[in-house]
Amino acid sequence: MHSTGRSAATFFENYGNRTVRSLTRASRQFYEQPPAGFCEAALLAPRHALFVTDHAREHKLKERLSSDLSFLTSVTAAEVCRMCPVLSSDWVSCGALDTSGHDLDVAATFQGFLRTAKRSGATVLTGASETSFDRSRGLWRIQTKVGTFEAPTVVNAAGAWADRVAVAAGVSPIGLQPMRRTIVMLPAPAGVTSSSWPMVVDLDELFYFKSETGQILLSPANEDPMSPCDVAPDEMDVALAIDRFETATGQSVQRINSRWAGLRTFAPDRSPVVGFDKHADGFFWLAGQGGYGIQMAPALARTAASLLTMDRLPEDVASEGVTVSDLSAARAQPSRQAA
Repeated sequence: MHSTGRSAATFFENYGNRTVRSLTRASRQFYEQPPAGFCEAALLAPRHALFVTDHAREHKLKERLSSDLSFLTSVTAAEVCRMCPVLSSDWVSCGALDTSGHDLDVAATFQGFLRTAKRSGATVLTGASETSFDRSRGLWRIQTKVGTFEAPTVVNAAGAWADRVAVAAGVSPIGLQPMRRTIVMLPAPAGVTSSSWPMVVDLDELFYFKSETGQILLSPANEDPMSPCDVAPDEMDVALAIDRFETATGQSVQRINSRWAGLRTFAPDRSPVVGFDKHADGFFWLAGQGGYGIQMAPALARTAASLLTMDRLPEDVASEGVTVSDLSAARAQPSRQAA
């Protein structure tokens, strides 16, 4: 349901847990130097991240700086307000800057992958719902609304629906949880040039915002558990986003240009699940990308292809410290693993 297209479209190597960060680093070269013909323009554009806090939480930011000196730089309240003048000098206590980030052209990336797949002989069929699965003589047989298909291997890349697909195939689910994330688009303040702003992130991720096509993209950074669906924004989340933005900036929001929501689907340990299911022949998981799917997509795709065809990780992914067990479905199926 278009979750990729509903993302905040950022690439930050320091975002996510250890496994996510490693896969993101292994994706950077692809985004910086995409294959010939993949896209018409650069996929990455520099975008710093500015973490901010109020006076009551200043000590927490200082603690983070003491542990994350490798990528965060301390900045004063005056420097914070210079980098993002819309922030209120009465609210901001201090900040920390991460200069490693980028905006990512998600639409161009998605279309580039789609063209590459089709040139390689892939066929894309949509509306293939109401599936039924059968496994016999080394083949999966899958009946859908758009036809019946047979193959020795099924790759379960169904996003928020991946556990439901597994159950339909007679495979144990891995505890995936879709989480709603809400986005609102606000008019940029009159007379303010916002294109050079960093992405502003509250220290406790109570909100984030950035300039986007002459507007302000704002989120309350919510994670609301949901069932798989074509999710819509919740009015309470919208209200929270506006309230937190007004508190931090002193601005009064008079109009919302648009709003939407997407599902970020997590495994229990918030790392992706990539690999064959140990208890179901020919059933391969590619799920649980959380809110990091697009930024680690190149490395995650190569990892899946390598595990599917050669039963090993790509060398550059392994060199980042990722192991097969970090991604295995078995880690999310402890009862089956113990049995």
